[in-house]
Amino acid sequence: MLTSSRPLPDFEAVGSNGPWLHLADGRRIFDGSSGLLCVNVGQGSAAVFARIEKQFSRYSFGGAAVVQPHVQMELMDRLCHAVGRPEDSVALTTCGTLGVEIAVGLARNIVRVRDGKRRGDILTSSLSYHGNSVFTLGIAGNQIRNPRPEDRYGLGPAFPAPYPPAHGHAHQGQGCDASCAEEVALAIDGRGAQNVAAVLIEPVNGTTGGAFVPPDGYLRRVSEICRERSVLVIHDEVLTGLWRTGTPLASRHWDGCVPDLVILSKGLGAGYTGVGAVLVSPEIAPLLRHKDVDPLPAMGTMATHPLQAAACLGVLDELEAMDFGAFTARGERLGASLRSLTDHAAVREVRGVGHLYGVEVTASLLWPLMEECERRGVFFYPFTGAGHPRSEGLVVAPPLTSSDDDIDFLTTALADAVATLS
Repeated sequence: MLTSSRPLPDFEAVGSNGPWLHLADGRRIFDGSSGLLCVNVGQGSAAVFARIEKQFSRYSFGGAAVVQPHVQMELMDRLCHAVGRPEDSVALTTCGTLGVEIAVGLARNIVRVRDGKRRGDILTSSLSYHGNSVFTLGIAGNQIRNPRPEDRYGLGPAFPAPYPPAHGHAHQGQGCDASCAEEVALAIDGRGAQNVAAVLIEPVNGTTGGAFVPPDGYLRRVSEICRERSVLVIHDEVLTGLWRTGTPLASRHWDGCVPDLVILSKGLGAGYTGVGAVLVSPEIAPLLRHKDVDPLPAMGTMATHPLQAAACLGVLDELEAMDFGAFTARGERLGASLRSLTDHAAVREVRGVGHLYGVEVTASLLWPLMEECERRGVFFYPFTGAGHPRSEGLVVAPPLTSSDDDIDFLTTALADAVATLS
């Protein structure tokens, strides 16, 4: 049975336009979190519709083993160039969860062929989310969605995330910095580097903790630690990829942390279609063609078939048509407006970058704040699950194509709602 976990009434939507939903009672409401952090170019995109309509009139489905995958190849090439990794190889999948699983399988194959060792372990942080399958929930650190201990098959996060709710020394008055990456070294060495295939990490935290940004130098040091031990680095950019944080990939905010594999999903399908993509660097991709590579189900029946690929090309059309100067300025103004909310007692902290922010609120105020926001015509996605007791708040992540007026509407409504509760 499909039910909502919201303690507030769901919306009866009858239409949409960009970042707005039109409701059955005549009101409209602004989508302050891009749906489930995926509707990155808004709804009703003419560019996406044109791509879908053109492909629909040709053929909607064609298995890659039967029909020449011209549209999929175009998508892979466009995607790699869009994120500044033009020489990468790509595996297309149906969603972010499967993208993570495929990336894990590819990483294991690569290091086993390269090193001739078992190398099966995948290490993650204590404040991470990597998908909604039994395996990905098992390896991650999301407290709300963790399986029961007896259902984890021995899986679990291996090192603390470099954020105060997850790293014990931060509670003793010492903040997190690049040296927190040494926890990754301890985790690898504790398992034995010969047993570790990869470190899987979100370069900017998503909804588990609420848009935590790593300390400067942290991701670079993680990459150095992994290279020293011949361990691969996988960046989960399912949520943050394709300009959500203001850059094509979130890792581009820092030097020296280019990953071996990247997982993309939400920003590529943008709510129009389920999709996932795993990008593999040219230095290691040839190893996947070795005769001793284990077979992987990397292509499924619905793995970005032609109609899905066409929709994704329309999303890229929308993203690449943005005025990036104005887009960057809007993100900075959004951040400045949100940070001013900490003047109110109801708001404990604001953090984030680009068009991705977490507004952490004092205990018990999350749903009252959500209700006040919805009365003012804007809705948000909640986050919970960091620290003890668990923090809570809302994710502010408007569609990347929002206008200046849209952002002003959002921040004004949120500020009014916060003031009401303070």
